[in-house]
Amino acid sequence: MTYQGESSMNVKVINGTSLPNIPWQDRPAGCKDVIWRADNNPIIPRDLLPTSNSIFNSAVVPFESEKGKFAGVFRVDDKERNMAIHAGFSEDGVHWNLNEEKVEWINDDPETAEANPWQYGYDPRCVWIEDRFWITWCNAYGWKPTIGVGWTKDFKEFHQCENAFLPFNRNGVLFPRKINGKYVMFSRPSDSGHTPFGDMYLSQSPDMKYWGEHRHVMAPMKGWESLKIGAGPIPIETSEGWLVFYHGVLQSCNGYVYSFSAAILDIDKPWKVKYRCAEYLLNPREYYECVGDVQNVTFPCAALCDADTGRIAIYYGCADTCVSMAFTTVDEVVDYVKKHSSV
Repeated sequence: MTYQGESSMNVKVINGTSLPNIPWQDRPAGCKDVIWRADNNPIIPRDLLPTSNSIFNSAVVPFESEKGKFAGVFRVDDKERNMAIHAGFSEDGVHWNLNEEKVEWINDDPETAEANPWQYGYDPRCVWIEDRFWITWCNAYGWKPTIGVGWTKDFKEFHQCENAFLPFNRNGVLFPRKINGKYVMFSRPSDSGHTPFGDMYLSQSPDMKYWGEHRHVMAPMKGWESLKIGAGPIPIETSEGWLVFYHGVLQSCNGYVYSFSAAILDIDKPWKVKYRCAEYLLNPREYYECVGDVQNVTFPCAALCDADTGRIAIYYGCADTCVSMAFTTVDEVVDYVKKHSSV
């Protein structure tokens, strides 16, 4: 997995945000990888909160407020091993202050509140669409995993909507805008266990409540992702198509290994894959990625992108224990995916 030199492409970020304060580190001298790690990883330790056993697989967005310039929703497993979501804020996207209290979801519809009491929630994603931040997560319904949907405008009040799908499902990831007048979401239908299989699908909705027009997107293919795959951060819209980071899982003689890579999808029909990198772009090899509650996991859940420079900062969970960061640019990663595409 080596990247030979700088990209000569000029890929434009479409409908992106100018983010001059994006967290960033230049590629280290001698590094030839297209994605490189922050030198201060992990940026969020497992014990940041007094009650936390682990903090990982969390989502971050730009957000200007009295508490900071970035906000996020974080998976926090407590010392009873309850899985919950907490809000957090940061001035620089690196040093984070997390609320000690978990998010208390408001159900505006009493019927929804009665039908869907909080049981557990994990692996959130977050995206600004039109007038609010939408949040998706793996939500318990009858103690079975499905895709929860909610929203916030201030990261203080959080409103819970109807679940998007029936159990069993995981890795619900929204696109950052409507496509052909419809909201669009990735998911991975699963089972009640640890899901020893998995393809990525796409579903569409006119109102963020009723989901249908399901489309198959990708299935596991190469050795590093031969067991299952799932969507990662919110897709990035570029002049080459939707840039999508996704995780893949290999079943080894020593257990599962979670790595991640990237693909490029058609802008108007995002279930059509234009390019798909045959290689992983980042895999577990550092101590904090290999040793923890679950060994050998690098699991991306968020990506900040500066539309002016094309810089990307990726947040990923490590060993189901802590949060780390890695970097690349739109030009470099798109160029690499196209050159090493298996499609």
